[in-house]
Order: sequence, then C-alpha cells, then structure tokens
Amino acid sequence: MTSIPLQRFDTGEASSVAAHRIASDREALQTAKQLAETFAKGAAERDRDRRLPYQELEILSHSGLLAITVPREFGGIDVAAATLAEVTAILSQADPSIGQIPQNHFYILEALRVDGTPEQQAFFFERVLQGDRFGNALSEKGTKTVAHYNTRIVPDGAHYRINGQKFYSTGVLFADWVVIFATDPQDQITMSFVPRDTPGLTLVDDWAGFGQRTTGSGTTIIADVIVEAAAVVQHHKGFERPSTIGSVGQIIHAAVDLGIARAALDETVNFVRTKSRPWMDSGQDRASEDPHTIARVGDLAIRIDAATALLARSGDLVDKAKESPSEDNVVAASLAVAGAKVLTTEAALQATNLLFELAGTSSTQSDLNLDRHWRNARTHTLHDPVRWKYHVVGNYLLNDVAPPRHGAL
Repeated sequence: MTSIPLQRFDTGEASSVAAHRIASDREALQTAKQLAETFAKGAAERDRDRRLPYQELEILSHSGLLAITVPREFGGIDVAAATLAEVTAILSQADPSIGQIPQNHFYILEALRVDGTPEQQAFFFERVLQGDRFGNALSEKGTKTVAHYNTRIVPDGAHYRINGQKFYSTGVLFADWVVIFATDPQDQITMSFVPRDTPGLTLVDDWAGFGQRTTGSGTTIIADVIVEAAAVVQHHKGFERPSTIGSVGQIIHAAVDLGIARAALDETVNFVRTKSRPWMDSGQDRASEDPHTIARVGDLAIRIDAATALLARSGDLVDKAKESPSEDNVVAASLAVAGAKVLTTEAALQATNLLFELAGTSSTQSDLNLDRHWRNARTHTLHDPVRWKYHVVGNYLLNDVAPPRHGAL
C-alpha cells in the first residue's frame, strides 16, 4: 500500500487523459515508429525556431512509451533493455531532443527500482503508468567534478529542506515531477521527488547550447524546497553494490547518438541521390555513381550497423545483470554499454560530418538546417567523455580493474 504522505502528492492534475498501456516489446517498437513519423515532420522547424516540444511530449506520454520499463510486479511490462535502446534510437532519428528528454526519466525509474522502498515504488510507478513525466535536477556548474554537488538536503522536522541550483536540467520544463539530486549531512547522494509547482522551485528556460536546442535543459533553482520524507530515495545505496543504474542510463545515451547517425545517413543518401552534382573528374553522370562517394557511404552504413549490433548485445547483457546483479554480470554489462557508446559516438560524428562532405556546398544552405544534425551530435556526445570508455575497457582487460560504480557507466 502507498503511504499517506505520498498520497498527499496525488492531485490527479498531471495528465487529463490516462496513458495507453503498451502490452509488449513489439508494440513499443511499433508505437515508436508511428510517433517518429509525426515528430520528424516538425523537427527542423522546432530546432530553427527553438520551439519546445510540449505537444509532442504530451503525445509521447499518452502513448505509454514512458512507462515501458515499469516492473511487471507494479503493472508494467519491463521491456528488454535492447527494446528501450531501439525505441530511443527511433525517436532520436526523428528528433534527438525528443529522444533525449526521457533519458533522465528512465534513469530515475531504474534508480527507483534499485533504491526505492516498496511504498515509493508502488506510488511512483503507478504515476508513470498514468502518464506522469519525471525531469531531473542533477548536474551543477562550478563544482570540482560532475560527481560533486553543492545542493544540500537537511532534516526539517518531519520533512526535509533542499537548497541549491542546477544546470543542464534536461527535460525539466516538461516534467510533472522534478527529481532533485542532493547530498545529505553525511555527504550521501539522495533523490527527491517534488511536484513541479512546489513553492521555492523555479524552472528557468535558459538553455543556450547550439545543439539539442529543444531539450528544455535549463536551470533549476531550489530555494527552501520542502519535500516529504516518504519521497526521498537513498540513491547512494544503488552504487554501494553492483547494479544496472549506470548501464541503463548510458545505453539510452548511446541510442540517442545512434539515432542521430541514422538520420544523418538518410539525409546524405537523399541529398546525393537528388541534389548533388558529380565531381568533374569522376566521369560519372550522377553524384551517386561516384566510386569514392559509394565507398564512403558503404563504410558509414557498416559502422552504423556495427553500432546497432553492439547496442543490442549490450541490452542483452544489461537484462542479464538486472535479473542477476552479480559483480561479473554488472561489469560485463557496463563494459559492453561503454563499447556501444564509443561506436555510436564515432558513428554520429562521422555521419554528420560526412553529410556535408558528400552532399557538397549546397547542403550548407541555412534554410535546409542540415547543420542541426552535426550540432546535435557534437552537443550530445559531450555528455560524458568517451575517452574514458576506452579507458575502463582497457583497464579491465589489462589490469582486472572493474569499472567504477556511478551513473556514467
């Protein structure tokens, strides 16, 4: 049963229409493809005008896709990790901002599965099944590293009080619940679920990155925010033992980059086929017959296929680790997802550069807005340094050093 303090939050105002309940992995993939067709139509204009996708996020919520990782014992279907990744890649191919926005939502659901009490799980999983969205208040500027937080949570009678400021709050502008990550008096990381209209909580639309422009990744100001004790999750516990919190979060990031790579390849093929001119020395009548162009497109397609295959294999290993979170299983999942993140990062950057190299000067016309693919790839692939993915894989093979336990692995 849900505890009384949590029931106080349930206003029923978050979603006027109950979300659809997706019944299978197959339905999840079909739904993602259907939505992607709609989302793709306005993606270039939304990016150009920085028009935030509020309507699209409502459609996404009502589709049921945001509830596909809710565990079966709480009424969900808990899709395979490979399905979650492919759903993300499909949406990101249409609009990578929409693909990235739910990343924190799904990360929070996994952390709730690992760290939450049965009462917290029952309440918040049901809210997601009803169509609620979780947004993060996680990253901060000006700290020693990204793992350090100045935002603090302290006891205040029967409640807790939180103060701080967050940056890169991806998706928070679209959220029904703002999930605040803060350190307690023992310097342990916590995760607090706060309704977006809570007094003292201010969401600022000030994200100014040149890519992923419509993710709503603005500043969150937290001034004497009161949170119920029953809504505070001891997030640090999930990293004190082997868990899949990090690998689930990272496989979604890898899938966003994969979607960007696929979109750029599609744009390249279409432009070269229909608009590009052959180079004068090629002796060909059409740009698509240039042997160098053919080889470069083939090489990129193979790399994207390889990234897709490793992402799917990584998903299988994440599922195995979720089912049996032993040290060996969790390490295997983390290493595989790290490898997938390497390949998808490289594919996204290569694809978005190759688009202009092969399509030619006319592809740089601002009215086409094809540069959004490069801007999105360059921005999103900076989320966490891929050079450290190489390091954790090599260090494990050479020195038997297991990957560190945190949300980026």
